Amino acid sequence: MLNQLLEPFQFEFFRNGLVAAILVGALCGLIGVYVVLRGMSYIGHGLAHAIFGGAVLSYVMQWNFYLGAGLWGFLAALLINLTTRHNRIGNDAAIGIITTASFAVGVALISSVRQFTKNFEAALFGNVLGVTSGDVALIAFVAALTLGAIAAFYKELLFVTFDRQVALVYGVPVGWIDILFSLILAATIIVSMQTLGVTLIAAAIVIPPIIARLLTDSFNKMMFGAAIIGALCAASGMLLSFYINVASGATIVLVSAGVFLVVLLARGAPRLALKE
Repeated sequence: MLNQLLEPFQFEFFRNGLVAAILVGALCGLIGVYVVLRGMSYIGHGLAHAIFGGAVLSYVMQWNFYLGAGLWGFLAALLINLTTRHNRIGNDAAIGIITTASFAVGVALISSVRQFTKNFEAALFGNVLGVTSGDVALIAFVAALTLGAIAAFYKELLFVTFDRQVALVYGVPVGWIDILFSLILAATIIVSMQTLGVTLIAAAIVIPPIIARLLTDSFNKMMFGAAIIGALCAASGMLLSFYINVASGATIVLVSAGVFLVVLLARGAPRLALKE
């Protein structure tokens, strides 16, 4: 029994994938707290599809995947941020226009090139077999930068998240904070694509924070809890995917959804008020 449990750890690809999944799960859970509380759950889904266009372009132009997808993702994040500042355009409309147009660029390129690689498929569905030690190092680097940015701008991010208008009155640079958050979110999505794929990243960003939201009224505890829940669901999903031979990204999301259902049934109706 013990040998069976330890069997996947004999493979380097699994060890790399497991570490990457845990880091990605924790990072997505942490960033997801701000996404959920801002009522911007759609942006994770939208940005992931926008970055898909950059991923395809990188493949067609034979660029480094992270370079092409990163530049495209940061540009899409900035465009969304600038567009949402227009009073007559809502957040959902801005995200929908920019991300669908970017996704369409990817589809157009696919239809013209008609060639596929494992790396390209990983961008859509995730591919734990393709996770290298270099990918793990990059994810850890982005996670460290994210923690540093949140620590440095904790009060500003908190203020803008809960009361944007009052933050403006008190002189908080709301526009720059929005840009910073958009870039952090884009970086998180980019490094998560190899493990989760475009189609599943939004779930990894949204589900752990919502589970944490059901368990606590405290913002700080919600952040810590979402990161822990994301990491544990990722680790459990990775292990389960090995034994049942199902895609790791899908398994991680299904485990998270299962945990959410259990917590929802156990806790009843969601709590409404958060305390710091």
